[in-house]
Amino acid sequence: MEDRLIVTASPHIREASTTRGLMGILAMLQSQLINLLLPAVLAAGLIFGVQAIVLVAVTTLACVAFEYLYEMLLKKPNTVGDLSAVVTGIILALNMPVGMPLWIAVVGAFVAIVITKQLFGGLGYNFANPALVGRIVLFLGFTSRMTAYVYPDMAVDALASAYLVATKTIQATIPVTIVATVFVLTALNTGSPYTALIECMSGGLLFGSVFMATDYVTSPFTTKGKLFYGVFIGLITFLIRHFGSMNEGMSYAILLGNLMTPWFNAWGHQTPLGYKKPKKAKKGGAE
Repeated sequence: MEDRLIVTASPHIREASTTRGLMGILAMLQSQLINLLLPAVLAAGLIFGVQAIVLVAVTTLACVAFEYLYEMLLKKPNTVGDLSAVVTGIILALNMPVGMPLWIAVVGAFVAIVITKQLFGGLGYNFANPALVGRIVLFLGFTSRMTAYVYPDMAVDALASAYLVATKTIQATIPVTIVATVFVLTALNTGSPYTALIECMSGGLLFGSVFMATDYVTSPFTTKGKLFYGVFIGLITFLIRHFGSMNEGMSYAILLGNLMTPWFNAWGHQTPLGYKKPKKAKKGGAE
């Protein structure tokens, strides 16, 4: 009787990880993203001047300040140390034209951190990428400012993607699927692989695929779900670019993909090892 089997609810396997330890891991992952974003920031400074660096600095500081003040006022644990607000600020700044007035950048930071992230419960509970929503709100509210065209260096995004995949910070599934979908659909629509290649290197496709669509919180976690997600974003981007009224549709495509993530996870759930589909009962009640 002493060796009887005791059945308990899951989880059955535990480890000694602590909240502080997990926050340290998260900060390490975020620091890798920051390191990969820095070459893009430096390139922006070299191409567009000091104003680009100032825009990144102000937007990042605003994101960190809004997160700190919100958590202080509501007496919540301070999470500035996980560096997620820093990543949001840099990505948001790199989504804005260099001539953007600084006060508009601060508005975008408020939308990203307070409205999209903190009001939904903080990191891990936001329904969409905070920087993405901040960009879309700015685009809708300050269209003329946000549509001032700039010429980005896409080589930085390609190298960053390779590094993130090599260090296993992200998986290549989502970026590759998005870019491949846009390339194939554009080549079929235009009949020119060269035009399709140029389109994949234009706008925010590579930047969004690498730094925004791969957000841990708002992207699927199953392999099949990531494939569905990538194809969906690529398809929506292609449709907006070729049949919509805008030249750039990446932001809206990622936002719709974020909203569809629970369904992509459900549709792409992995079959448990050893699972056998139950046989259907024959008509008449016979087995």
